[in-house]
Amino acid sequence: MASSFSNFLSLIIISVSFLPNALCRRSITSSLPHSQILDVSKSTQNTLQVLSPNIKSLQQQEAIEQQQPLYSSSSAFSVSIYPRSSIVKPQHTDYTSLTISRLARDSARVSSLNAMLQLSPSNFTYSHLKSVRTMSGPEEFQTPLISGSSQGSGEYFARLGVGEPAKEFYMAIDTGSDINWLQCEPCDECYQQTDPIFNPSDSSTYNQLSCDSPVCAALELSGCYTDNCMYQVSYGDGSFTEGELATETVSFGDSGSFPNVAIGCGHDNEGLFTGSAGLLGLGGGSLSLPSQVKATSFSYCLVDRDSDSSSTLEFNSTGPSDSVFAPLLRNSRRDTFFYVGLEGISVGGEMLQVPASIFQMDDNGRGGIIVDSGTAVTRLQSSAYNALRDTFVKFAQNLPSAGEFELFDTCFDLSSMSTANVPTVAFHFSGGRTLPLHAQNTVVPIDSSGKYCLAFAPTDESISIIGNVQQQGTRVSYDLTNNLVGFSLDKC
Repeated sequence: MASSFSNFLSLIIISVSFLPNALCRRSITSSLPHSQILDVSKSTQNTLQVLSPNIKSLQQQEAIEQQQPLYSSSSAFSVSIYPRSSIVKPQHTDYTSLTISRLARDSARVSSLNAMLQLSPSNFTYSHLKSVRTMSGPEEFQTPLISGSSQGSGEYFARLGVGEPAKEFYMAIDTGSDINWLQCEPCDECYQQTDPIFNPSDSSTYNQLSCDSPVCAALELSGCYTDNCMYQVSYGDGSFTEGELATETVSFGDSGSFPNVAIGCGHDNEGLFTGSAGLLGLGGGSLSLPSQVKATSFSYCLVDRDSDSSSTLEFNSTGPSDSVFAPLLRNSRRDTFFYVGLEGISVGGEMLQVPASIFQMDDNGRGGIIVDSGTAVTRLQSSAYNALRDTFVKFAQNLPSAGEFELFDTCFDLSSMSTANVPTVAFHFSGGRTLPLHAQNTVVPIDSSGKYCLAFAPTDESISIIGNVQQQGTRVSYDLTNNLVGFSLDKC
């Protein structure tokens, strides 16, 4: 009898000790809106607008921007910005083909990230690169940020000055890369870009790096030609760039400039970068742009990729005061990626019944969840995705089912609706902070006829990814000093 009473008492103690956490989690989810309103008419109209051949002149775009000022931090410098969709003619005749192009590139992107995580920098070789190729105290600076969807790439582009005198170029931004590079004359092989190709001989500050320079030694894959440091970078869709590594002056509009920034001068560049002059690496490695300019923080807000609006990429600015912060974590195997502490996900106010460990990185650097500007669709471990999808469908009985599409297995026919109630999906970060997503970050159009799909996908790989569809309309701030990632809705 005494033993039975002791076991009963232990059960009561365990239950009581668990109760505060359970009540806290229930309180968090109950305070969230269980559904969000999706503006179907506006979203569908954007699918037609992004394909429109009508390109605004730079002067017209400037006039629009003056009437619609951007988000500005407490001491931000402003610069003129030019949306990519305003100056580049679309290459797709219908939205479905654009969506298929985006998803194909996105799948290749995810495959590349997983391949890179499996290779530690110490054993990375040219043969590995070839295998990846075959897979499909600073001041504050800011630079223009725009959507590059008209190319079908799904990337975002910043307007940046290079050289002295400075010439401006549209360059893709990528938090999953560390190397900055742009196409250079003379070209052995160059793709089509919007701006004239950079000619190093036109800049007084261009300086080629020697093979024994510390910067050259920091490259994961490098070579030497007549004592000039050569770089080589490959991406998941088969795109790649090769050329010489140099230092150059980089300028942020009228905000200021930095000398001696290491940048690749690519003479052989192939793949799907069409429109951009090159790439800005915003990762956590030593050669990324934030690292080289010694930024204490940087932030961006990714606009709706189907819109003609724009935003900013900022360095060392004060983040929005209403930011939802998550711990910024690092992987000792690869310092490029930005991991966040995530404890769970809720749908419609209901926590998914999956263990928190599914979002955590182990001691070997496997697992965890990263925030990535280059991946479009958020990838979750299959068990977490299945729980999210099933719970979403349970609370979306008002939305007519419309089968599957490509990697999306849950779609809806919203063609008869001008607005729709969509279950709220929310990220619950370590430390008790919660980020509810807007409806347009949860379901996305895949044609111009009203078919929408749940914008998440499963993965059998160890790493999960918060993609740019879920980041759109949110200012994402990386506090590199305090190791925090902040999310602030509607701060573009």
